[in-house]
Amino acid sequence: MKKAILSLFCLLTGLAMQVSAQTKEGPMFKFDGGDTYDFGVLQRGPVAFHTFEFTNTGTQPLIVMDVKPSCGCTNVDWDKKPILPGQKGTIKLGLKTDEQHGVFNKEVYIQSNAITPHGEKRYTIYIKGDARDEVKK
Repeated sequence: MKKAILSLFCLLTGLAMQVSAQTKEGPMFKFDGGDTYDFGVLQRGPVAFHTFEFTNTGTQPLIVMDVKPSCGCTNVDWDKKPILPGQKGTIKLGLKTDEQHGVFNKEVYIQSNAITPHGEKRYTIYIKGDARDEVKK
């Protein structure tokens, strides 16, 4: 009997924790098209641009304090004003393709007040592609 009660208690505690995790209060990112952008095959030389668009799907204003790429080959710009719940924001990237050689995978770290998927201190978005000297058209 004690084992049955203990098992039931553990089950109910687990369910309660899962429900509370799903109803966190605060700002949250939801990136249109996901948090990874694939440039595909591109010509080395010109700067390649991409704008990540996101919606604040949380319950409080989302504030992006800083955006840092994993290398100096990527320039960034972002909305400096708070993004209210339900509103959209952008993070613009400019990748210096002349500094890329072949397949690349880069991270861009977002320091904000947003709730992250797994409790990380920052949110990470990704860019990837294949920079070549000659691209057949």
